Amino acid sequence: MKIAILGSGVIGVTSAWYLAQAGHEVVVVDRQSGPALETSFANAGEISPGYASPWAAPGIPMKAVRWLMMRHAPLILRPHADMAMLRWLTAMLGNCNARDYAINKSRMVRLAEFSRDRLIELRTGTGISYDERSQGTLQLFREQKQLDGVGKDIAVLKADGVPFEVLDPAGCVAAEPGLAHSEVPLAGGLRLPHDETGDCFKFTNALARMAAAQGVRFLNDTAVTRLAVDGGRIAHVEIAHPETGAGNLVADAYLVAMGSYSPQLVAPLGIRLPVYPVKGYSITVPIVDEARAPVSTLLDESYKVAITRLGDRIRVGGMAEISGFTKDLPPARRATLEHSAGSLFPGAGDMSAASFWCGLRPMTPDSTPVIGATRVPNLFLNTGHGTLGWTMACGSAHVIADIIAGRTPAIETADLAISRYRNAA
Repeated sequence: MKIAILGSGVIGVTSAWYLAQAGHEVVVVDRQSGPALETSFANAGEISPGYASPWAAPGIPMKAVRWLMMRHAPLILRPHADMAMLRWLTAMLGNCNARDYAINKSRMVRLAEFSRDRLIELRTGTGISYDERSQGTLQLFREQKQLDGVGKDIAVLKADGVPFEVLDPAGCVAAEPGLAHSEVPLAGGLRLPHDETGDCFKFTNALARMAAAQGVRFLNDTAVTRLAVDGGRIAHVEIAHPETGAGNLVADAYLVAMGSYSPQLVAPLGIRLPVYPVKGYSITVPIVDEARAPVSTLLDESYKVAITRLGDRIRVGGMAEISGFTKDLPPARRATLEHSAGSLFPGAGDMSAASFWCGLRPMTPDSTPVIGATRVPNLFLNTGHGTLGWTMACGSAHVIADIIAGRTPAIETADLAISRYRNAA
C-alpha cells in the first residue's frame, strides 16, 4: 500500500519508519527543507512517561489566575478575536474535573508507557544515537508547601505502577550534583528514575536517514495545500514546490501529522479537529562547567520549566503561551528561562551564547493526542500531542501503523480517535 504522510516532525517521521518496516511504500511531505524544523526542533528534550498528565485538572482554573500574575509566569494569555481559541479554552476548562482528569490521564499513561518501550526497542535494534541519557527526571520543589502537596501525585504514580523516590535536599543534590551550587534553597524533590532525555531533532533526523535507506521518500520544501475528495475518499493531495510548481500526490492512504496546522487541512472536509497551538519557548546553552551542569532532566516546579542535559548543551524549555500562531520571541520569556536555570545551576552554561527558540505545541482540550481513522475511509490522523510529542512519538507511530494496515494495535486505541469528541458531545 502507498501511504502519504503529511508532516515530517517527530510524529510524521516515526510514523514513516514503522509503516516502512511493515512493508508499505511511504512518502513524507513537508514545507520545510528537512525533518523536525518546527515544533520538534528545540523542545525540552525530556522523555517522561511518568509525568504524562493532562493540563486540564481540578484546581487548574484557580492556579492559572495566580500564574498569570507572576513576574516569571509559566502561563501567558494573549487573547484576540479567535473563535478557535475560545472554543479550545472552553473545552479545556470543561475537562478540569476529577472524572475527566482520571479518564484522560489513563489514556495518556497507557500510550506514554507503550511509547517508552517502543523507543527502547528501536534504540536497541538500530543503535540510533541522539544524545540520549537514561538517568531519570527530578521534579524540584523550591518551597516546602510544594513538597507538602506532592501526596496526590504520589497516589497517581502508585496507582499507575510508576517507580518514584521522594528526596530531601541532600537527595536532590545526590541525584543532580550541580544543585550543590544553587543560589536558592531547595525543599526537596520527586524523582522518576525510569524517565529519559534526548535531542528530538537529532533523533528525528537520524531516523529519517534510516527510513530513507529503507526506501521512504521525503518531499521537502513542499507545501500541502488541499486534500481533494472524490467518491467520499481522498483522491489526491495537492502540493506545491517553489521550483517545480503545483502538482498532485496520489496514494492509497493519507496520514495527517502536521501538528497545530492539522485542523486547517481537514476543516474543508467537515472534520472539526480540536487542536490549538500552545506556544512554548526554549534556550539552548553551551556548557562551560561540567561540574555545575545538570546530568539529566530537572523540572523546576515553581516556573514549570524543564532543564535538560543534551550532550555538551543545556536545553531549558517551558511556559505555555496561548496566543494563536504567533512566532515572536519576547525578551521576557527568555528572562524566565535564564532565571530558572541560572538560579539552580549558576555558572554551568554561557547564557550570553544561548540560542532562543519557540515552537507551537499542538494541544487538545483533554491533552490526549488524536490517533486513528476519520470518517473519510482512507484518511488518518496522528496529531495533538501537546508537550508530549517526543515522549509519545514511537508509541503513536506504532499504533497508527497497525490501524492503517487493519491490524489490532497492542494497546487500546478506540478512545484515542477523533470520534471520542463526538461521543462526548
